[in-house]
Amino acid sequence: MTVAEHQIDTPPRAPSPVHRFGTLAVHAGSPHDPVTGAVIEPISLSTTFAQTAVGQPVGQYEYSRSSNPNRDNFEKAVAALEHARYALAFSSGSATTANILQSLAIGSHVISVSDVYGGTHRYFTKVAATHDVHVTFTPTLEVDIKSLIKPDTKLIWIESPSNPTLTLVDIRAVATVAHQHGILVVVDNTFLSPYVQNPLDHGADIVVHSVTKYINGHSDNAIGAVPSAFDCWLAHRGMKTLHLRAREATKNATAVANALAASPHVLLVNYPGLPSHPQYAITQKQHRDGMGGGMLSFRIAGGKEAAGRFCQATKIYTLAESLGGIESLVEVPSAMTHGGIPREQREAAGVWDDLVRVSCGIEDEADLVADVVQALEKAVKGGKIENGH
Repeated sequence: MTVAEHQIDTPPRAPSPVHRFGTLAVHAGSPHDPVTGAVIEPISLSTTFAQTAVGQPVGQYEYSRSSNPNRDNFEKAVAALEHARYALAFSSGSATTANILQSLAIGSHVISVSDVYGGTHRYFTKVAATHDVHVTFTPTLEVDIKSLIKPDTKLIWIESPSNPTLTLVDIRAVATVAHQHGILVVVDNTFLSPYVQNPLDHGADIVVHSVTKYINGHSDNAIGAVPSAFDCWLAHRGMKTLHLRAREATKNATAVANALAASPHVLLVNYPGLPSHPQYAITQKQHRDGMGGGMLSFRIAGGKEAAGRFCQATKIYTLAESLGGIESLVEVPSAMTHGGIPREQREAAGVWDDLVRVSCGIEDEADLVADVVQALEKAVKGGKIENGH
């Protein structure tokens, strides 16, 4: 799903932009059904819509692939939360990436942060090149941007925080340079959600989200070319509680990050909400209330074996890919989400074999902290572990 431009077009019967996030999350794109008065929108499963005469539909819809009430309502809601003029919903985050990259002319050049989601890296390196679109990766975008820009540079791709080392980018600084050269700036905002960060407010041109993460938040939908009406309905339902879930996930992740930082079994903690994060100043500037979000990663003493043992020793956290749901997850990026990236490139971006990525859900804070502490003890001491899942 992509979001573009910088101004909310308030949909009919939705709150004006003066309303705050929680009010917009509940009401934007959610008109009462004009026939039944239903407060929650019905799911429109029809593929086609009747016409009163040739080329004259009864309403504004003709065919569900081109537009659908549920998709329209969801897009209006996302646009409102991202302070955007409009939004487009695709069936997956990867479909969004493909749509953006394939909109570039043949021979275009893209600059990207090094530390991106494995699927994005795979598309950049394996697919985009077949369309003669070439990507340059850099671990220090703000420093390198001027030297990396070429006459054919058309796009800059940012993840902030990045996946999985939680590196931040000063969006305004990058956008200022990019716009001087007529270059568009895309920000993958999946790790934070529209509640914690609004990249358009900092100069970005396009925002992308994997909607199955924080926006939907319940790990139960599969938002190819366009998402189904049911997928959109589920995602729109989840969005109404985004602010509540994002706050709780941030609170939990902050407590877990502090516990990890205090542990002798941990070599490094990557969490934007910790003052020890090298780009903590960006957190304070770009994120709502200086929130760190619900994602973090850490390097565990004992190498990849200890990382694997940790993920098996947790009793509340589930060993699985994905993120942003109500449940807490753990994974080892080098062997899972980023396993397709060559080792040298992974390690250059900070994705070591001993790195564990954590997505904190909305369970009780004390339980999540206790689970991390006990799993660390088992993982590093190398004792027998019974899988708690």
